[in-house]
Amino acid sequence: MTKEEFLFHLQGASIVALKFAENYVKNKLTTNFKYNVILNASTDNPNLTQFDIYPEDTGKMQLDLTDNEVVDLLYRKGKVPVWIDINVLKSSRKSTTFNLLCAGRYSDDKEEFYYNHNGSGPFGIKSPKLPVGYKEGGKFKLY
Repeated sequence: MTKEEFLFHLQGASIVALKFAENYVKNKLTTNFKYNVILNASTDNPNLTQFDIYPEDTGKMQLDLTDNEVVDLLYRKGKVPVWIDINVLKSSRKSTTFNLLCAGRYSDDKEEFYYNHNGSGPFGIKSPKLPVGYKEGGKFKLY
């Protein structure tokens, strides 16, 4: 996957995650996107030699990134995390912020990407965090 392809998948997944979140939230979500990236959210066996693994990323987060900054952070030696869960986290009048929860295993093999079968590469679209007591069909405010 090239950097341009990865950026394309990130931007596409962001639009789909925004549209999905609109089913759940009352907030008006803007298309000025920011990203919070949680690195190495998986527990990976260092003996998995087909992947690049960065144990030094454990517990690290990068906040308020642009899409290009996300690409610069996650695109390493031509490889990207095999899964990246994306969901709307918060909304302001100026921007919509997404959480990107990333696997610690990096690959350049599209067959290794968890969500490649649906055309989104490594990105899995998730709902916003549902509040306690959420009832299906209802909408809530993000803060």
